[in-house]
Amino acid sequence: MSHVKMSRQWAMPNKWTFTIPPIKQLLAEEMDDGLWCDPFAGENSPAELSNDLREDMPTRYHMDALAFLKTIEGDSCDGVLYDPPYSITQAKICYEGCGMDKLETKPTSMKYWADCKNEIARISKVGGKVICFGWNSMGLGKNRGFEMQRILLVPHGGSKNDTIVTVEQKLDIPKRWSNDTHQRP
Repeated sequence: MSHVKMSRQWAMPNKWTFTIPPIKQLLAEEMDDGLWCDPFAGENSPAELSNDLREDMPTRYHMDALAFLKTIEGDSCDGVLYDPPYSITQAKICYEGCGMDKLETKPTSMKYWADCKNEIARISKVGGKVICFGWNSMGLGKNRGFEMQRILLVPHGGSKNDTIVTVEQKLDIPKRWSNDTHQRP
């Protein structure tokens, strides 16, 4: 088990996560060269392979995040930024009017988010990083072959929820996926 680096730095909230100063600094420190993917890019994403459901966002692709992740070749990304809506309510608001009724798995179900994480694990190279943003520190976890390296807590003061950022590294391909790549999520 490795040592997890933890830090806490106050900052004003911003709906564009990557512009919050301590988060922007963490990305500068953690994002190595290589192909980075962001399935929920919004604005200001530093990832080369960027996607956002909304067509007015400055991204390369405009698809449902889960459908987008399924188009990416396995073991091809050096890193993934995972900054989805932080709650089911936020997801419902984001997806309303954008074709949620046509999705096989809805972002208002927990299965959707588990499937996104499984796809992120599938596309991440061994040794690659996944940086997750949200109101919890779950990340992708050991069952998907990841080990926590760093946690950044960004309190915003008052009644605002903290933003929690986790940095995990993929150590290996979980045994349940190693025998047959076609059975991987």
